[in-house]
Amino acid sequence: MKRVIALLMENQPGALSRVVGLFSQRGYNIETLVVAPTTDPTLSRLTMSTKGDEKVVEQITKQLDKLIDVVVVSDLGISDLIERELMLIKFKKDSFPRSSFTEADIVSEIGEIINVQAVGTSAELDSLIESISENNPLEIVRSGSLGISSDINILNIDS
Repeated sequence: MKRVIALLMENQPGALSRVVGLFSQRGYNIETLVVAPTTDPTLSRLTMSTKGDEKVVEQITKQLDKLIDVVVVSDLGISDLIERELMLIKFKKDSFPRSSFTEADIVSEIGEIINVQAVGTSAELDSLIESISENNPLEIVRSGSLGISSDINILNIDS
């Protein structure tokens, strides 16, 4: 089962390497990974998705919490999760399927090229890719999952 884990970590060289190394050493796979600074310049928020049952995810979060650079870890679960990905898609104008993009934005039209932006859940973007495959997109780029809890829980250093 896909799970989304978020953590705050020190914004220091090597911090990301230690998190990824933990996954590698334990034989876990990271499906998606997004890291960005927070409003506190000393911290970065890392959001990753992985697959595993409850026991595996609990083990992962406990091991992440032991890393020196990790400040706080949260398993965002699946039920209270708001998850989105950004996807950019490049088409030749003559193969652009406008009817497939009612919920997407054209971000640029230069010469014979159209670049489109779509935002949605991983499943929605997977479905979009499948629906446009016959239109031969020139390039597809995805951001990876971003996630936030829909309830009162907040990922911060006071958690």
